Amino acid sequence: MTFESVARAAGVSRSWLYTQPDIRAEVLRLRGLGRRAHGTSVPARHRSSDASLLRRLEATTARNRELAQANQRLRHHLAQAPGQLRAGIRPDPGPTSQ
Repeated sequence: MTFESVARAAGVSRSWLYTQPDIRAEVLRLRGLGRRAHGTSVPARHRSSDASLLRRLEATTARNRELAQANQRLRHHLAQAPGQLRAGIRPDPGPTSQ
């Protein structure tokens, strides 16, 4: 298991993976499993399946997209505020927290 293979499968960058503490820890844990001797393997009930990891990564990626869209909306509102103030219009407070 490598960060490259996870990034490729999930369609995200390696640098983004490195910034996600839970995903990074899981990749490192799984990488360590590959290096262990057969007699010291982790019991199956304690292992995450590839499908489970992929779902977690997809959920995190979706949340990242949502946050990027929220940031874009906030930047737009911030860019509009000075003009609204000059025109004597009370600035729209923008989207409220979710």
